[in-house]
Amino acid sequence: MKYYCNPLNVVYRYQFNKPYGQEGGPLSIDREAADPSMICFQGKYYIFPSMSLGCWVSEDMANWKNYKLPDNLPFYDYAPDVRVRGEYIYFCASNHDHPCSHYRTKDPLNGPYEEIPGEFDFWDPNLFVDDDGRMYFYWGCSAITPIWGVEKDPETMKNIGEPVELVYGHADVNGFERVGDDNSVEPLSDEALEALVEKMLRDSGRTREQVGEPMYYMMKGYLAKRPYIEGAWVNKFRGKYYLQYAFAGSQYNTYGDGVYVSDSPLGPFTLAETAPFSYKPGGFMNGAGHGSTMEDLRGNIWHTATMRISVNHNFERRVGIWPCGLDAEGELFCNQRYGDWPVAVTGESQDPWADPVWYLLSYGKDATASSFEEGKEPKLIANEDCRSWWRAAGSEPGEWVQLDLGAPMDVRAIQVNFADDKIDIPCPGEIRGTTQARYIDGEEHLTRYILEGSADGETYAVIEDKSRADTDLTHDFIVRENGIQVRFLKLTVIATAYGQPACISGLRVFGIGAGEKPKVPAFTAIRTEEREMQIEIRGENAVGYNILWGAAPEKLYHSWMTFENRQKVTALVKGREYYVRVDAFNENGITEGDVIKLKERTQI
Repeated sequence: MKYYCNPLNVVYRYQFNKPYGQEGGPLSIDREAADPSMICFQGKYYIFPSMSLGCWVSEDMANWKNYKLPDNLPFYDYAPDVRVRGEYIYFCASNHDHPCSHYRTKDPLNGPYEEIPGEFDFWDPNLFVDDDGRMYFYWGCSAITPIWGVEKDPETMKNIGEPVELVYGHADVNGFERVGDDNSVEPLSDEALEALVEKMLRDSGRTREQVGEPMYYMMKGYLAKRPYIEGAWVNKFRGKYYLQYAFAGSQYNTYGDGVYVSDSPLGPFTLAETAPFSYKPGGFMNGAGHGSTMEDLRGNIWHTATMRISVNHNFERRVGIWPCGLDAEGELFCNQRYGDWPVAVTGESQDPWADPVWYLLSYGKDATASSFEEGKEPKLIANEDCRSWWRAAGSEPGEWVQLDLGAPMDVRAIQVNFADDKIDIPCPGEIRGTTQARYIDGEEHLTRYILEGSADGETYAVIEDKSRADTDLTHDFIVRENGIQVRFLKLTVIATAYGQPACISGLRVFGIGAGEKPKVPAFTAIRTEEREMQIEIRGENAVGYNILWGAAPEKLYHSWMTFENRQKVTALVKGREYYVRVDAFNENGITEGDVIKLKERTQI
């Protein structure tokens, strides 16, 4: 069996970001990959993410390898879109400064990439090839304007007919679309927004024409507190067209993908019963938005999307993959219940609802370190939050952090998550771009460490020795499928990029405990307003909970992991009925709860 654990274990490249809208000011430095386009081409799987200077390739959906691509591709343009048509793949990316070209090749890794000149500028593109060979193109990224669609001439890549407006944001109806952490921000009304925009223009002494249309709509979208409806991706399954789109905002824990359905590639589209389709607000790393969906060689369906850290910069992001599928009624779903725990890839027909076989052993456990900075103590490696971390007080090789599981345990996998903190070095290259100017560091850095384990805290054995590794894997995933008995795990950091102090956001340990699973949790679920519900949980012997909800007792497709006993869920759609279940988990297993129908407050 092969396994992976989100975020994906690949090289995430450093970005030296110029402060937006400023000539001076310090650069923000962070790693980023986002907006992944995933395809199956000639027996292999490819992911093309933003700001990565290339793509990732896999033969098994579990292990991915980085490749740089030919320099004539627009790597500094966001949201690369890649689709397959016959013996070619087609590539394009976003830019508002000039018409965006399409590129095509028969050899994704070596090229050459033939350029097909573009006829207009766009943002967040997606090309869809129908069963009959006809091509359709979708684009849009705004809180004000929609996602558009148009048919394309396959030879010239020029539009056939006029673009059609397809999808707008409706945060007043769809709770999951609201911006802010936990979907906490209400959008402005049209009247309030227009007044605010006019005031800002007056105060700046500029007109709409002087600002320019792209900047005007960007400013208006920011002021509106409305979701950016963006990142279109279209699939066709069983004769239906599934238009997926991102919502809420990439820097929030609620970044996700919704889905509309139609009988035609250009609509009209209807919001699916399963919206939001991809939504991961809880767990170690949140977010599952602006992604793509692909059928593998054996008919399994997978969704890849953007996960957020967003500490050093709003666009400090990673990439995850989740199993998904279609139910008997043709509803598209994605399983993110344990969305950053190890996933087993069978290589055959895969059950998308299979529970994890290994459980989280490290949450809340004690930790010690060779040194640490105030506020960045070693205990933060075990709090299941990628946005906080242990930071060593010095930057010399050999700083270490140790996790105590409390007793010897059957450990099957460890994820070592490195973080970045307060990097302050000169930019090693030329800043490029305008809207989000930056330099992408293509150098091959080194992340080296030694991971040891001990049953008694006295005698240690090496679990993984990467002290001489030539890799830069900052979310490294180590599997010991047959299990090792350890209580203590000691991570000694040998090398980091730019020689920065060791920072670990998670030394996450998975395996099989020897105790009892949790009891069935008792809970209440009350609809506090049309788009929200409040969950109160009374559990026993539980480490955490998964709140599940959906349109029917057997369709609990949405989930929110929490380590607390109360949680507000803010992702409901007005006018829809829901059913709710709360599952409990600990080191020994998962216990399913009972399903109840969500109560309105007036029913209490």
